[in-house]
Amino acid sequence: MVTRLYSHPIYLDHITPPGHPERPDRLRAITRVLEDEAFAYLDRVEAPEGDRETILYAHPEEFVRRVEAAVPDTGLARIDADTSVSPKSWQAALTAIGAANAAVDDVFTGAADNVFVAARPPGHHAERTTAMGFCLFNTAAIAARHAQKKHGAERVAIVDWDVHHGNGTQDIFWSDPSVLYCSTHQMPLFPGTGAWNETGAGNIVNAPLSPNSGSDLFRDAVLSRVLPAIDDFRPDLVIISAGFDAHHRDPLAEINLTEADFDWATGVLMDRASRYANGRLVSLLEGGYDLQGLAFSVAAHVKRLMKG
Repeated sequence: MVTRLYSHPIYLDHITPPGHPERPDRLRAITRVLEDEAFAYLDRVEAPEGDRETILYAHPEEFVRRVEAAVPDTGLARIDADTSVSPKSWQAALTAIGAANAAVDDVFTGAADNVFVAARPPGHHAERTTAMGFCLFNTAAIAARHAQKKHGAERVAIVDWDVHHGNGTQDIFWSDPSVLYCSTHQMPLFPGTGAWNETGAGNIVNAPLSPNSGSDLFRDAVLSRVLPAIDDFRPDLVIISAGFDAHHRDPLAEINLTEADFDWATGVLMDRASRYANGRLVSLLEGGYDLQGLAFSVAAHVKRLMKG
């Protein structure tokens, strides 16, 4: 297996207010854990800056201009109570998009079997016309559209195991049966969406979990809801919105997963990618706010990607 890792120093320059959970130390923790000799054969590539025009795959021009104009020359500016930008935030977001699109290119051309993108800011809360929940642009949605536009993918599956529902991804693809969106998440919890009966055009599959759910309920949700939907859909590409804040140590939620659960979930999604998509799988970092829980979970995830 060739597993590629995309990251870039610019992601550290997206600055958030003191005490904010989505902070540069998240990527520093990931970088440290992936320096272990177990990852010696990880194919590490510096992320390219993205093409501004690709943001329009998921967001209208007026919204893109609004986000760009909000980026300050100095200091911090708030988009909402939770979401802020600093002078390098635009470049960081554009480079996160560039990495995601390059990852899609890699798995379609055979340059890599699968790819993990360690980038920030995250993206899955960004709706078509609203930046929110620490997210500016919806990187997973843009990458899915990139696969369709550049590589002719007819069906893209996005599987989101972040503990917070990806309202943005659901919003963007609500009426589009060419993209399957499956989410496991805690409910009730921010952002308040993700109920069972939110089904879009039949392409939205939500599996909400009650607070204090653990491994058994999470795995049951994947086995009973997510995998059958993928089997019916038969995607050409699998994208994971890989948030690790369902880990039991995470301070922002109450789901009690361990590294073993992320290893298992990675494996079953790799199996589906192998069955239907010639193994093509791209994983994009979303949440995860306890540094130890995040680092160990990413390590388990990437080890599984490398082992197959």
